[in-house]
Amino acid sequence: MSDVLRELTEAGVSVWLDDISRDRLRTGNLETLVKDFHVRGVTSNPTIFAHAVSKGNAYEDQVKDLALRGVSVEEAMRMITTYDIRWACDVLRPVYDESGGVDGRVSIEVDPRLARETAKTVAEAKQLWWLVDRPNLFIKIPATAPGIPAITATLAEGISVNVTLIFSLQRYAEVIDAFMAGLEQAAANGHDISKMASVASFFVSRVDTEVDKRLDKIATPEAHALRGKAKGAKVQRPLWASTSTKDPAFPDTMYVVDLVVADTVNTMPEATLHATADHGVLRGDTVHGTYDESRALFASLERLGISYDDVVQVLEDEGVSKFEVSWNEMIETIRNELSLNS
Repeated sequence: MSDVLRELTEAGVSVWLDDISRDRLRTGNLETLVKDFHVRGVTSNPTIFAHAVSKGNAYEDQVKDLALRGVSVEEAMRMITTYDIRWACDVLRPVYDESGGVDGRVSIEVDPRLARETAKTVAEAKQLWWLVDRPNLFIKIPATAPGIPAITATLAEGISVNVTLIFSLQRYAEVIDAFMAGLEQAAANGHDISKMASVASFFVSRVDTEVDKRLDKIATPEAHALRGKAKGAKVQRPLWASTSTKDPAFPDTMYVVDLVVADTVNTMPEATLHATADHGVLRGDTVHGTYDESRALFASLERLGISYDDVVQVLEDEGVSKFEVSWNEMIETIRNELSLNS
């Protein structure tokens, strides 16, 4: 049998899992995915944690202890999420060591309610970095306008950053500038920048979903032909996020096999991971040589009245808002559990 995920890894695409939970950790599932499915990193977000905390009883013992200590809901959230992230960092540590710090990374996101507040984002990033206390941690910071200087300031502290919620080339250029400035400041502050890293997360399926929604409203043959084409693959080393297909009309491995290029990361839910292993077919480098085709695609969208700039702004706003909703759901779940155990 072919080992598609190994082939993907050998093509220079690092396979990361877009999920985490206490159950996944304590059952050894994550270790199995690292060993047998070539998983080389883990990403999390508020929606993933909200789902994990609300299901089953995996967090019951820790919640009871936190309730006995009388900690606040906010502090309980930090203790619960950083516990899982620390554990995952330890599982991925061999990959981190073997890859020289390129892979083996685990990401945790700052409170999304701080996405428009630079100083508070930096303060929260420093707190999470201190709590997890693992060199293979990534702190996720959204690429909002106030998030850009927060990225620089966080990197300046010697903290590795996963920049999330990127949808446009313009914002990506700002992220690159923030990354370079952060490294310069980190070096000036005495940090060993050779141990630091950063990835830039493009939410590819969300772009297609929003564009396709607008194309469906136009409902012409030309509009229909453009559905599912706005993947926006770039030559820079990005992290392809949100790689499960949202439209059942599209192949479930589309955002994996269509985004194969060296020095990238593809972070996928376990279902997409298994789908790729089962029936994914790689076609070599699917990014280089497509620049003119991509420009023509965006020109076609503009002719139909679909502004890419407007699409990405809508997605940025929605992305932050959705994570805020998930964060608040997790707050309520933990508040209720603390109350029951106090």
